[in-house]
Amino acid sequence: MTAFTQDQWIILALVFVLGILLGIFLTAGGRKKWKTRYYDERTRLETREREYNDRETHWANQEKEWRERDSLRAAAIKDRGDPADERPL
Repeated sequence: MTAFTQDQWIILALVFVLGILLGIFLTAGGRKKWKTRYYDERTRLETREREYNDRETHWANQEKEWRERDSLRAAAIKDRGDPADERPL
């Protein structure tokens, strides 16, 4: 193994500290970027889920309304005694 001199150890430590400082300065703005992107994605996801749930409840209500109309229509035809219903098959 190669033995380092005291000057080489000092240079190695300074390069290490410089690397750490450079890394801190380069990522200083990056932390905020990923957080804002994360929160934007989260709000977008919540909006999509809310829209999906609204759409599902809307279609469920529409289906209930259609079933009710069909049953009322069938009851009206039955009460009226439509001859079309009494035709033999």
